Amino acid sequence: MTMAPTLFPTLGAPEWQLAPNLAPYPDAVATMQARAVAIRAGTATELVWLVEHPPLYTAGTSAAAADLQAPGRFPVFQAGRGGQWTYHGPGQRVAYVMLDLTRPHGTLRPRDVRCYVHALEEWLIRTLARFGVRGERREDRVCIWIADRADGTEAKIAAIGVRITRWVSWHGVALNVAPDLEHFSGIVPCGVRAHGVTSLRALGVAATMDDVDAALRDAWREVF
Repeated sequence: MTMAPTLFPTLGAPEWQLAPNLAPYPDAVATMQARAVAIRAGTATELVWLVEHPPLYTAGTSAAAADLQAPGRFPVFQAGRGGQWTYHGPGQRVAYVMLDLTRPHGTLRPRDVRCYVHALEEWLIRTLARFGVRGERREDRVCIWIADRADGTEAKIAAIGVRITRWVSWHGVALNVAPDLEHFSGIVPCGVRAHGVTSLRALGVAATMDDVDAALRDAWREVF
C-alpha cells in the first residue's frame, strides 16, 4: 500500500518574484545571499525568485576542472552551491528558492536537507507532469531525467543545486524549457558523461515560459 506524504502545517506562502530581464549571475548571487541573511534575521519573507540568465557556466563545490571543456566560450562563475558544472542561459527557467528550513513546509520536515532536495525533485516532477512529461529520479546521480523507453536512452531536463546557510536555503533548480542545447557541450553537465540533456521543446512540448511559471506555482502548492 502506498502511503500518502505527511503534510505539515505551513506558516504562510513565500513571496514569488519574476526577474524582468536576463539577470547577471554575480548580481543574482548577491541578491540571494542578502535575502537569506534577511530571512534568518526575520526582516524579510521567504522567496521563490524566477530568473533567466545570459549564457554562462557555473561550478558547484564538487566540480572537476577537466569537466569545463570550453573555458573561453561563456563566462564562468564559482557558484558556492552543491553539485558540479551547470549551464544557464535564455530559455531555461531558474528558480532560486529561499526558505527558512527550521520550520516545516507542506511535505518538508524541518532541518532535513535530504528531505528538502527530495521536495525540490518532487516539485520538478509534478511540474513536468502538467505537460505530459514524465520526469524521474536516479539513485546514482542527481537532477531530473527523461527516459526514452524505446531506445533505452535518457537525458537530463532539470538540474538541482542548493546551498544552506544557517538553515536558510538559497540557489535552487534549473528547468530546460527551450534553451540552446548545444551550449551544454562546453561542460560535462552535473559530471555525467553517459547521458545528454533535453528540454521541453526538444520533447515536442510547445510551452512558453509563462506556461512553465504557472505550472511551477501550481505544483509548489502540492509539495511545499
